Amino acid sequence: MGEHHHDFVETYDGMVAFGFSREVDEKSLMVYLQKFSDDDFLGTLVPRLTDEEINVLFETMSAVMRRHLTEEEYHGLFLKDEEHSHGLPEE
Repeated sequence: MGEHHHDFVETYDGMVAFGFSREVDEKSLMVYLQKFSDDDFLGTLVPRLTDEEINVLFETMSAVMRRHLTEEEYHGLFLKDEEHSHGLPEE
């Protein structure tokens, strides 16, 4: 299995804000998502989530991936597993 990377949040030194421009919005979202996925942060947050919040987050992320990734991209970029073809999560 491949290695996950969270380098952007460590090297980005631009503005983090939403509503300024599409470019800043995209980079700000990348910073937020990488901070969100930090092991220490998730270890604190996830046990506090309700079952409904867990399901909403999972369904939202799955729907976004289904809309914007090919099956190859899903396996190679998200699963880090290009050898298996299980498809995107079902709705």
